[in-house]
Amino acid sequence: MHSVAPPRFTTVGESVELAPRDPDPDVDSEYSWTVEARPNGSSAVVSDDAVVHFAPDVPGVYRLRLTAPDGERERFVRAFPDVRRTARFELPLSDLPIPHEELESICIMGPFNEQLVGRDRPTYEDGAYVYETKLPPGEHPYGFLLNDDLTDQVRGTLSVPGPGRPRIRLDAEREAGDVLVTADAKAAPDSDYADDELAVEFYIGERAGSALASGEKRVRRVEGDGRTVRIPRDEIGDGRRVHAVAVGERHSVADRVEIRGGDGAGRNRTARARIHRPNDPPEWAASPTVYEIFVRSFAGETVDTTFSELERRVPYLEWLGTDCVWLTPILGSPTTHGYHTTNYFETADDLGTRAEFESFVAACHDAGIRVIFDLVINHSSRDHPAFQMSAAGVPEYRDWYVWGEGETGEANAQRYFNWERIPNFNFDSLAVRRFLLDVVDEWAGLVDGFRCDVAWGVPHEFWKEVADRVPDDFLLLDETIPRDPAYHEGEFTMHYDTTLYGTLREIGTGEKSGSAVFDALEDSKRVGFPDSAVHLRYVENHDESRYRDECGRDALKAAAAATFTLPGAPMVYYGQERGMTEYRGRMRWDDGDDELTAFHRSLCETRDELSVLRDGTVERVEWESDSEAVVAFARETDAERVVVALNFSERPQPVRIDERIEAEDLVTGTRIPTARRDDGGTLAGTELLVSDVVVVRATGESK
Repeated sequence: MHSVAPPRFTTVGESVELAPRDPDPDVDSEYSWTVEARPNGSSAVVSDDAVVHFAPDVPGVYRLRLTAPDGERERFVRAFPDVRRTARFELPLSDLPIPHEELESICIMGPFNEQLVGRDRPTYEDGAYVYETKLPPGEHPYGFLLNDDLTDQVRGTLSVPGPGRPRIRLDAEREAGDVLVTADAKAAPDSDYADDELAVEFYIGERAGSALASGEKRVRRVEGDGRTVRIPRDEIGDGRRVHAVAVGERHSVADRVEIRGGDGAGRNRTARARIHRPNDPPEWAASPTVYEIFVRSFAGETVDTTFSELERRVPYLEWLGTDCVWLTPILGSPTTHGYHTTNYFETADDLGTRAEFESFVAACHDAGIRVIFDLVINHSSRDHPAFQMSAAGVPEYRDWYVWGEGETGEANAQRYFNWERIPNFNFDSLAVRRFLLDVVDEWAGLVDGFRCDVAWGVPHEFWKEVADRVPDDFLLLDETIPRDPAYHEGEFTMHYDTTLYGTLREIGTGEKSGSAVFDALEDSKRVGFPDSAVHLRYVENHDESRYRDECGRDALKAAAAATFTLPGAPMVYYGQERGMTEYRGRMRWDDGDDELTAFHRSLCETRDELSVLRDGTVERVEWESDSEAVVAFARETDAERVVVALNFSERPQPVRIDERIEAEDLVTGTRIPTARRDDGGTLAGTELLVSDVVVVRATGESK
């Protein structure tokens, strides 16, 4: 049965992709779109294609209709005012790292132009290279590529002024046979709006259904009392989806609740209705300890990694305290890293059979460990048969990839960065969408989730369909760099925390003070991540240099401790706990750093034992230290409060906190020396000597 697609929320100046769900590419020509209703003053239209890119031209509500072989579907698009502002990127000649006469070409690249080399070229004005475009408020990283060379670029971040995005959460409860949906809206930290001044827009649609009856609407806007809307029991039927956005200077990421019809009829049916929040993570993924394995390096120096060898090492993962293991790609690929996929339906020959992979997954499950692996669907290997036939001009495959005309006039397959061997799939092709949905179906029943490679390169519309397709307890983790809250809107529930990652690096190298951690945490609210979003906290991964190599062992311990003592999902990249400095090297089983391994294990145990580290809020505390490399904060629930102190420097540092505490370090289980500071100093309280991390329980007694 065709699933009902959600309403789309966008701004004027930004297009949204709309596509048939569960498409049949054999009848591509039988799909067509029309604009049924548009705001006054709009002349927006759609193309004749099955997949369209709809660009609202005035703010308001648009209703589109998809005619499909099995009936008609309605899509609802809400466009808010354009918030983009002129962004001017400049590279003065004085900042060129090479002589100007050696510069043969220059281009600019960043997330705003899909990291495409050579697409956008700056102009030369008054001693500087300049590029202008329109971008929304926020931080926008970029690079000027000298001679179009990724290895020779001038990087920077451009700040576009303007407010952050508000946030919203929907909850629902049964009341007198009806369902009452309540919105909790919060303004951005830098907004001129107060929370209660935000407008809330509700939209109600069906949870599932078939073709439209004549005149029937799948989604409608409804009015409530500003924060609540009531769904009468006789309108629940098989189920309803309620969507809402908060609106201030900008609009929020939309939230959604699903009211799933129960068994029975009438009042009994409503009483059995279930409430589901798709934007919440699976219960097991609310705060798991994740362990990333770069697959072909994990078995060690002399043993080739296979699924069987991975299975033999499951006891290590269990002993360390792993809740979820993330495997880099395990499907057919000619490369060591596996990101050049040549067969999406078979495991890689060198790793083993599907049955052996299933045995590894079962062993992990027996140990209480969930398994996710890399889903690589932005691109394929250029050695994939589909690309070879597309490049050769076979009509059935020509539109499987994005083809354009290069500067030489020859046809070029689109690729990001300098990734010459991995051309981008064309998601405007129904054949591609059908193929990749089949890939999702093939593996979603076997593993517990996907880490989605280059998630930023795949259209939102496709991810929304994937999220609706997989089981409720399935984890979708996005790789979006920099992180983007738009991917939380009915798509992913766990996200790379690129902001904290960069901040911990800068603290480790001494570029920022330890208190910059607070700025990184606050940034997630400013950019509009809802509270339901889980952030993957990490200090290194398979694409980054090792933290120890760049910042040193002492800073690594503090940075790792930060990921385990802050909210979210802490991640350990294989070998991080063994002191490795080679970012994809063979696992150091024999000559690794045993003390560092024990330290990481104690972090896992402490987080597992202290629910406050998983569920508590982050609270600032009054603290002082002579070192800029120190930070202290509290984690608090109604039942418990602990204080955390981190030291990124090479030497133990005294840290004074304005709290009464128990003198036991909850990480090491040892008694720690403390001293009361009532000597007239700037801060009375307790003094701790912190080497890397101390976690202590606050007593709640008055000072």
